[in-house]
Amino acid sequence: MTQPRESAVPWYVWCAVIAVTSAMVGTHWDIAWHRSIGRDTFWTPAHMAIYFAGILAGFSCGYLILATTFTSDAAARLATVKLWGFRGPLGAFICAWGGIAMISSAPFDNWWHNAYGLDVKVLSPPHVVLVLGIIAIDLGALILTLGSMNRAEGAEKRRLNWIFLYVAAMVLVCLLIFIFEYNLRLYMHTGRFYRVISMVVPIVLAAVAVASRRRWSCTIVISFYSLFLLLMLWGLPLMPAEPKLGPVYRQVTHLVPAEFPLLLILPALLLDLLFTRTAHWNKWLLSAVAGFLFLAVFLAVQWPFATFLHSPAARNWFFGAMYFDYNLPPTSRYVRYLFFNNETASGFWLQMSLAALFAMLTTRIGITCGEWMQRIRR
Repeated sequence: MTQPRESAVPWYVWCAVIAVTSAMVGTHWDIAWHRSIGRDTFWTPAHMAIYFAGILAGFSCGYLILATTFTSDAAARLATVKLWGFRGPLGAFICAWGGIAMISSAPFDNWWHNAYGLDVKVLSPPHVVLVLGIIAIDLGALILTLGSMNRAEGAEKRRLNWIFLYVAAMVLVCLLIFIFEYNLRLYMHTGRFYRVISMVVPIVLAAVAVASRRRWSCTIVISFYSLFLLLMLWGLPLMPAEPKLGPVYRQVTHLVPAEFPLLLILPALLLDLLFTRTAHWNKWLLSAVAGFLFLAVFLAVQWPFATFLHSPAARNWFFGAMYFDYNLPPTSRYVRYLFFNNETASGFWLQMSLAALFAMLTTRIGITCGEWMQRIRR
């Protein structure tokens, strides 16, 4: 008797995964380009990687929507939503909008720089449109994967679960890119640093733990996040670069990567253990315990690790603490390996109290989002 063939992961899910990956690689590459070279032309490889993500997401999901709209397959149409007369998975509409936004921002961004100069403002109107497009592609890919995962069974569901965890890790990478100016190592001995991280990370981990229902989901997400940043840290400096935009305070000969990833693996591991043993708890109680646990463990590991990153032992290719922007003056605290801390003792504890509060609230929001994600079928 012939065994039935296991269903493959849908092609559009793979397209979404490639688009999300290309966007995150391109964004990290672009930041490294600005830190090493400055903006010299629109047609940089980093920009092409970013806009390839928009083109791939926009065209693949646009085709999926049109193909679903005009198909006669009743089963395929059942797993869709209707919008403006078109039918398709919810994630496909979000991805398609994100792709259109990213593609539209390209000529707008080029015109803006020609009219107002190179990188006058980071959050210029075209950059805002681009950022919104990237966020839409990330969320669309997540929902597109969830729709297929929640309808699947057996081996296909397990494969889609892994893909969901990978896309969730790229969402976390994306969110941390947007706040990277607040989580540099010279700020890691401030209460504000822990407050900012507590506003972002717990919501992703809690949502993933609930939506995935996989035992080690938080640990897997942070492992993907850490591996991605390590590959960027170790790979980007292999590309030659030299400054083309002044002022130049130090000679750079290669791309300057992002810093070593945050030590989130231990908090994630302990959250996984907590979530698997407290499913019957009141949601607010679980959120309070999980948020406090995340902050306490993260503080316990990141604070001393930040001290290590300022030591000579971290100034090597593995930890990457010797990389600096070409336009950082020698007097910079960052270059001198000094912590920036203008908080008083009372100010520090106020920030830490807010960090604990935000960690609890964002965990609760993440649990609610995860419960909604469990219900996504279209």
